[in-house]
Amino acid sequence: MLHGMREDEEAGRVTLAQVAEEAGVSISTVSKVLNGRQDVSRPTRSKVERLLEIHGYRRTPKSAWEAPLIEIVFHELDSIWAMELIRGIENVAKDNDASVVLTESGTRHAPDPGWIEGVLRRRPLGVVLVFSSLPPEVKQQLRSRAIPFVIIDPAGDPEPDVPSVGSANWSGGVAATRHLIESGHRRIGIITGPEDMLCSLARLDGFRSAMGMAGLAVDPALVAFGDFHVEGGRLRAMEMLSRPDRPTAIFAGSDLQALGVLEAARLHGLKVPDDLSVVGYDDVALARWTSPALTTVHQPLRKMAEEAAQMLLRLRAEESTATRLELSTSLVVRSSTAPPPAGI
Repeated sequence: MLHGMREDEEAGRVTLAQVAEEAGVSISTVSKVLNGRQDVSRPTRSKVERLLEIHGYRRTPKSAWEAPLIEIVFHELDSIWAMELIRGIENVAKDNDASVVLTESGTRHAPDPGWIEGVLRRRPLGVVLVFSSLPPEVKQQLRSRAIPFVIIDPAGDPEPDVPSVGSANWSGGVAATRHLIESGHRRIGIITGPEDMLCSLARLDGFRSAMGMAGLAVDPALVAFGDFHVEGGRLRAMEMLSRPDRPTAIFAGSDLQALGVLEAARLHGLKVPDDLSVVGYDDVALARWTSPALTTVHQPLRKMAEEAAQMLLRLRAEESTATRLELSTSLVVRSSTAPPPAGI
C-alpha cells in the first residue's frame, strides 16, 4: 500500500483500495491525489479528499516517511520582520528536534498552485503561512494528509476553522495616533499597508477611532495605502508633504515605511521631529538605530511566530482545535516625535 495506508492497519481504518472503490476511481488516481498531482480533475480530487477526511485519514499517526520539518511560507523574504518570524519558529523547531524550510510563494496572499504539490510530497510536520489565505480545496488537501497549518497575520478575516496568530493592530493604531494627538498634533497623516490586508485596515481603523475620540476630522488627502516597504512610504510621504497644508505628523503602518517617511522629510528640507513627527509600527531592531530613533508600536513578531509554531505542534498532536490568538502591542516612545512647530 502507499503513503501511510497499510494492509495490516487496525480495524476500521480504510485502505486506498476501499477509498478508490467508494469514489469510483482507480487506486492510482487516489495515489495521485495523495501526492498532490495536478493531473486529476477538480471534481474527482474533491470527492477523494472528502472521503479521505471522512474515513479518518487525517488522523494517521506520524510515520517514518514524514519529514521533521516546519515549513514557513512567505510571499517575500527580503524584509526585516521576516527574519524575526523565522527566528521565532526556529526556536520552537529546535526544541522539538525539527528543522525549518522556507518557501517564497511569489504571490501576494495565497501560495501559488505549484506549492501544494511540493508540500504534499515533503509531508512536513506542519505549515506556517504569513500574510496569507488558503483556498478551500488547499485546506482540504492539507487536512486529509494530517498536515496542520497556522496563519500569521491572515490577509483577510480568518474563518472559524482556520487557526491564526496576530496582534492587536487596532489598539496599536489607537496608541500611535493618541500619542501624536497628546503631543499637540491636529493635522496627522497615515500611511497604512495594502488595503486588502486585515492588519492594514485594523491599524487604519485605530487611527480613525483615536481621531474621532479626540474630536478631530480625518482629511482623506492624508490617508494613504502603502506596501509596508521603504519606497512605498517615501512615495506616499512625498505626496503628503508637497501639500501647502502638509501634516505635522505621519503615522506609518510599518517601520520600513517610516524609514521612507524620514527620507521624504529630508528631501523636503524638513527636520524630524522639529518640523515633522513620525511614528512607525513593528519595532524591528533597526528602529532604535535610525536618526532620530523611531517612535513605534511594538509588535511581538518573534513571540507571534513562537506561538504559531507551538499551536501547529499542538494541532499536530491533536491536543487542540482551531483558534485565534491575538497578542498585545505597546507604544515605544523615542525621539522621532515631539510637539508640532509653533504656528502650524
